[in-house]
Amino acid sequence: MRNALRACTRPEPWKRGPVLTALALLLGLLLLLHAKIPDYAGLGSLLENVLPWLGVFIPILLAAALRRRSLSAVTALLLPAVAWTTLFGGLLPDKSHPGGDLTVATHNVGTAPPGLAARALAAAGADLLALEELTPQATPLYEKTLAPTYPHHVIQGTVGLWSKLPLSGTHPIDIMNYGPLAATKPAAAKLPENRALHTTVTTPKGPLAVYVAHLGSVRLMPRTGFWTTSRNIGAAALTRSITADPSPRVLLLADLNGTWDDRAFTALRTHLHSTQITSGTGFGFTWPAAFPVARIDQILYRGMQANRSWTLPKTGSDHLPVAATLTW
Repeated sequence: MRNALRACTRPEPWKRGPVLTALALLLGLLLLLHAKIPDYAGLGSLLENVLPWLGVFIPILLAAALRRRSLSAVTALLLPAVAWTTLFGGLLPDKSHPGGDLTVATHNVGTAPPGLAARALAAAGADLLALEELTPQATPLYEKTLAPTYPHHVIQGTVGLWSKLPLSGTHPIDIMNYGPLAATKPAAAKLPENRALHTTVTTPKGPLAVYVAHLGSVRLMPRTGFWTTSRNIGAAALTRSITADPSPRVLLLADLNGTWDDRAFTALRTHLHSTQITSGTGFGFTWPAAFPVARIDQILYRGMQANRSWTLPKTGSDHLPVAATLTW
């Protein structure tokens, strides 16, 4: 112990590894201050979508600091370690608990074989099943295959909801058309590409307002950076609809094309909770299905309690389906 104390009090170990020390401090600041980073060329949004993965650099830098015998770098690594644990440590334990009045699921089925995906999703046993990225070719097969399990369904453009409970008051939500000419575009022209809907589910415990949405895609462009314009506009339009909704219980089943940490959803986070955060285990990554690195498919709610949140097996889509049980 005395030898260790003498080694720590000598100046040499503290002077070693200045670059490692700087990198450790930078990593900690990125975790702590990610919301303050300007979104120039989408940099801030891109960082927030990979934020949990910054934790991978902590053991890498620690190994390098120990090899370099740099006490300053090891000490500096306390900052990112504490920051990462504060941000994401609470996601790791199992937060599920028994019970639940309603089981729901959502899935972007864009690249999935319709028959295979429909049978797998029907077998999952959800009371409500939302599908995004429906195509005119695949939709009839989903309708036929899911009909025995779900007597009620609605489709608006490329999104749909299948339900074991009655549906009413269904209408599209325009999250794609914007600008001064948007109002002049006929509804019939908008509908084929519509990517969001609202409907009311009649449950034994009262009405439930349900939204299904597929926000615009994002692109990593070599020259212009992380392009998020369409997604961000859709997020703002969806937030306006949900904010104005007087329903005491609201459910959003969506492919957000961004993680819940993304600044595009700052306003939405003040109105809805994530089932994965409140009742899941781990990060619940959903995309890409072959090796998931981000959770861009979400089940969000208000006015209810989430009992459990989980991902379902692959269906052939490049997304994993997600499911949750809720009660009120």
